[in-house]
Amino acid sequence: MTKDEVAASILFSRDAGTYDNLRRRLVPCFDDFYGTALKLIQEWQTTPEIHVLDIGAGTGLFSAMVLAQSPAARLCLLDGSFAMLDQARNRFSGIDQVEYHVADMANVDLTGADLGGNWDLIISALAIHHLTDDHKRDLYRRIHGALKPGGLFVNAEQVAGPTAISDARYSKIWHEQIRQLGASEEEIETALERMSHDKCAALDDQLQWLTQVGFSNVDCSFKAWRFAVFSGQAPN
Repeated sequence: MTKDEVAASILFSRDAGTYDNLRRRLVPCFDDFYGTALKLIQEWQTTPEIHVLDIGAGTGLFSAMVLAQSPAARLCLLDGSFAMLDQARNRFSGIDQVEYHVADMANVDLTGADLGGNWDLIISALAIHHLTDDHKRDLYRRIHGALKPGGLFVNAEQVAGPTAISDARYSKIWHEQIRQLGASEEEIETALERMSHDKCAALDDQLQWLTQVGFSNVDCSFKAWRFAVFSGQAPN
């Protein structure tokens, strides 16, 4: 990990205990954002028993939503922060179909024996934007290679605007919305400290990268300013 990635990991570990409570105040479109991702999974899923990898799983918030929708799913939560995964272990206490793996998503082997091999579904929420663009492209390539034929990748993500003007607009509107939702100045300052390590990429670029590494049915199903849900399938 680079020094910047280490610093970001320390910040997320520090804030692990309060991360979930803040999510609704810091993601103004929370219900539609996660709801769209879950709907994509529901529309794709044909069997109850699916093998799911959550990349940058954090406290397991998105995985918990998937498990509530698909109770027979088996999940592996991958994150670089021990503290975040400790929160996830508390969330899933007593549930034996959830596993945990501490690793750097920038270079982990997604098909390694310790992760359980290939996947029906790979998900990520608000995590991949911490990588450089080169690492994003490489991760998308590895995700494509780790999915079973017909497998689905869903990324609920924070994206950059296509221009500097758009990006500034996203930031302005986000600040307005989260204050309306009751985020305190201290919470905003803490969030901005974490976000100083973000390396967001424009949506169109990321859709192109997914296509270039071989995904089919690449699409963006939801976008509200800086928040987007996009996906792709591994060809059958």
